[in-house]
Amino acid sequence: MIVTAKLKYLRIAPRKVRLVADLIRGKKVSQALNFLEFLPKKSALPFLKLLKQAIANAKHNFQLDESNLYISKILVDEGPKLKRQMPRARGQADEIYKRTSHISLVLNEIEKKPKEMKEIKEIEKKEKIKKIPKVAKPQFRPELEKPKPKIEKGFRRIFRRKAI
Repeated sequence: MIVTAKLKYLRIAPRKVRLVADLIRGKKVSQALNFLEFLPKKSALPFLKLLKQAIANAKHNFQLDESNLYISKILVDEGPKLKRQMPRARGQADEIYKRTSHISLVLNEIEKKPKEMKEIKEIEKKEKIKKIPKVAKPQFRPELEKPKPKIEKGFRRIFRRKAI
């Protein structure tokens, strides 16, 4: 069962939020909560709140067990930019963009597979390994190969001088 939670207009730049998102993507929910509690990034607190919200949605709306959930997808998109100006020399002004983020978090349930399925897959893997035929090395046609030059026995120069 897929459970989603969204956070919009977070006043942290998406580039900084993606650093935290990359850390917890694909992790189990309990492991991600531990990561976020001790992470010294500013965006860790909003992520922690969003993750707890998604867990509460899963429990209340779909009666799912928290220990059976993992983070399947996290999207961090750019929201609208707040445009401000900073006064500079000689009457000029520089633009400052205060960026915002939209975060989408998707939780999914871990599918439990019976032991029989695992055993069947292991047997199939072993059979596939056995079935792979050995590829023979390509043989070159001897008539196309160039003969090696013969070295005359006897007088052979060890080094050559330019002036001879």
